[in-house]
Amino acid sequence: MKAVIQRVKQSSVTVDGKIVGSIQRGMLILLGVSQEDRESDADYLADKIANLRIFEDAAGKMNLSLLDTGGQALVVSQFTLLGDCRKGRRPSFINAAPPEKANHLYEYFTQKLRDKGIPVQAGIFRAMMDVSLVNDGPVTLILESV
Repeated sequence: MKAVIQRVKQSSVTVDGKIVGSIQRGMLILLGVSQEDRESDADYLADKIANLRIFEDAAGKMNLSLLDTGGQALVVSQFTLLGDCRKGRRPSFINAAPPEKANHLYEYFTQKLRDKGIPVQAGIFRAMMDVSLVNDGPVTLILESV
């Protein structure tokens, strides 16, 4: 499982001209699920992300997490994170999980964040989405499950 995390001042996702998810200060999480991923991968990433200290404390140090700040999360499924561009000129998505498995783990991951007390908004699985954000910092990280 792979996640691209962006610290944001605000972010939203729109489908067919309608905002389906919107947050203020927090994290935009683009989530990709591979064929090998299991619920344990989602558990690991949810815990890591909820406790990742990328928000500034009073001294200006990145020392606070989503849980510490009461920040929000916007989770967007993005299978293209599993694209393999090593050969040829077109990405191969052979490592991406099939839709049923990917959707299950995407929903499972978002629920794990909610269970930790994080307010979560989400995109719509398999929809064409427009994602907007105001990146704070900018701070952008890539996390992968073990």
